[in-house]
Amino acid sequence: MIQSIRRSLPLLIFIAMLALLGGIGFAQEEAAAPAKHEQSVIKTIMEGGPLIMFIWLCIIGTSVVMVTLIIQNALSLTKNKLAPPPLVEALRQTLESGNYQEAWATCQANKNYLANVLKAALTRIGRGKEAVEGAVAEHGLREATIIRTRNSYLSVIGVVSPMIGLLGTVIGMMGAFAVLAGSGMTDPRALSGKISEVLLATASGLFIAIPAFVSYYIFRNISQMVIVHADDVVNSLLIDVPYDELTGVQIGENFSAGVALPGAVGGARKVSMALTTACPVCNGAVTPGVNPCPHCGATLDWAA
Repeated sequence: MIQSIRRSLPLLIFIAMLALLGGIGFAQEEAAAPAKHEQSVIKTIMEGGPLIMFIWLCIIGTSVVMVTLIIQNALSLTKNKLAPPPLVEALRQTLESGNYQEAWATCQANKNYLANVLKAALTRIGRGKEAVEGAVAEHGLREATIIRTRNSYLSVIGVVSPMIGLLGTVIGMMGAFAVLAGSGMTDPRALSGKISEVLLATASGLFIAIPAFVSYYIFRNISQMVIVHADDVVNSLLIDVPYDELTGVQIGENFSAGVALPGAVGGARKVSMALTTACPVCNGAVTPGVNPCPHCGATLDWAA
């Protein structure tokens, strides 16, 4: 249900905008019918002067930004975007085979929530489980903040757009009172035109604010759910990591195999014959089935 709402939200907002503009135009035509005078929305804006036109440009620009953010959030705030299933499966197989440097390189080549958080965790894998969990929490919070910040702009639009409409309202009322002071009630058309500017600006500001706030709260809940899902995936990938065996190993750009554990010949590592021909310790090329590694002497536990 949430996915269907997210997919249809931009279309619903676009239809609502068209309905509002059509409704405003229809209301103006109905009001002007007895006087045999048509006043379009555009003509009303043009007659308001440069300041009113500038306010309307701000309103239009705000609405465009709002729709852009809604579409962007609808496309990006999905489980498959934050933790793509093919990437999850590839990382799971690589980590199960003990190729942590290869997993780090895979994360380096991908730019999403899962890859960024897991890459930071892998760089601390030689420091123990607590350091890895700290990296997951720290970088998970950082990535989540980026996502929530992008969504918070919708809340800003929801707050600012009524203020822009209110500014147009105040300016329109000033013009209406100026007409009333200059000509009294002898020119009702000029007075009604100024009042029309007031109502139009108010309605437009509210029209932008309402979908902006609704979208903000919808995407806030969706982002929370997909972030929790991505965090669960990261934790599931790291649950079987043998931290004791990897003490001293440095994963990342400055790769280092570290010091072998006492009693382990060269530091035993699991390697999958189907996935790699690189030693997980020194990253040197090895022939499947060969044991130990001819480069660093690590004992390789080959699995089919």
